[in-house]
Amino acid sequence: MAGHLGDVTDAAGLRRAAVALIVVPDPEAFLLIRRAERAGDPWSGHLALPGGRRHPDDSDLVATAIRETREEVGVVLERTNLAHTLSDVVPRTPALPPLAIRPFVFTLAERPPIVPNPEVAGTVWVEVAGLRERVAREELTMELRGERRTFPAYRTAFGPVWGLTERILSLYLETPARD
Repeated sequence: MAGHLGDVTDAAGLRRAAVALIVVPDPEAFLLIRRAERAGDPWSGHLALPGGRRHPDDSDLVATAIRETREEVGVVLERTNLAHTLSDVVPRTPALPPLAIRPFVFTLAERPPIVPNPEVAGTVWVEVAGLRERVAREELTMELRGERRTFPAYRTAFGPVWGLTERILSLYLETPARD
């Protein structure tokens, strides 16, 4: 979610962004990316969902999620793949950019080929059933900007999912199944 000139802000001064939670069946799983290590990126190296900031030429935040997903992992999403929208998530840490992220859940019939761009260090499909298990939840303690902090996290074979992505996944896991 690197910054771009012309990022779209809302009336509260928050930069608008969108992410795609891409869900596939058999078994139900979703795509995570590991963000590449980049100086000045507050989410550098983190596990995340494909997405980024809205550009002025994006017609809406769905278009942002679709564009960013295509750019970051080469997956072409269509509006017809959109299953539902989750509530906006904003960073709780004042040191992070003033950002509001809208998560969109897209469903695909099968796992598409992934072609990561240089912003993505790796990708993994994570099974939803594993995250629903109590043992997948943990408290993650780390030092951030010289301060020791503890965060809720999901344990995955690819590493812990915490912060904004953990909050988005929790929203998804708490959402009743839809037909």
